[in-house]
Amino acid sequence: MTADVLGTLTWVRALDRPDLLAAPVHAALTAWVAADAEVADAVLVTEIDPDLADTAALTAAYDLPPAASANCVLVAGRRAGEERVAAAVVRATTRADVNATVKRLLDVRKASFLPTDRAVEESGMEYGGITPLGLPAGYRVLVDARVVVDDPDAGGTVVVGSGVRRSKVALPGALLARAPGVEVVDGLGLD
Repeated sequence: MTADVLGTLTWVRALDRPDLLAAPVHAALTAWVAADAEVADAVLVTEIDPDLADTAALTAAYDLPPAASANCVLVAGRRAGEERVAAAVVRATTRADVNATVKRLLDVRKASFLPTDRAVEESGMEYGGITPLGLPAGYRVLVDARVVVDDPDAGGTVVVGSGVRRSKVALPGALLARAPGVEVVDGLGLD
């Protein structure tokens, strides 16, 4: 992946700009690079206007295809008094099937989005920048199968949060599938 692949943004190696990553994201990338050297050159970061971090504003302002972005939502449910938390990652052109697929995978009666303040506190990331990279160890990371394959409108690159609103991370979807803890799920994203 070259630095000028996506839109009008300048992309650089993520580990070269730790200031653009939330601390847990930087720690997760550092550990991942230790296990898989390809990650160092394949995971990129770019600085953005934090007011444009939401997908619609981001894609319009920086000429990115909407299908290149993937959204990460945090969901929780309870079973027999035990809370189960997961991140659901889907292309921005879809929405996470929380009421069926996530609920079934967590084996809970009801799944709900984590409240914003709790999601921010537990993840160590900013709201609007939460990413599947660097989440707490107890969280399951569910990634829709359509995120990890090339998209006709976006190619093989996926843009996700960096843990902060002032930047975004880009990486090959196939590489995201190999990230520690990721579970690739068919049908997680709904059209």
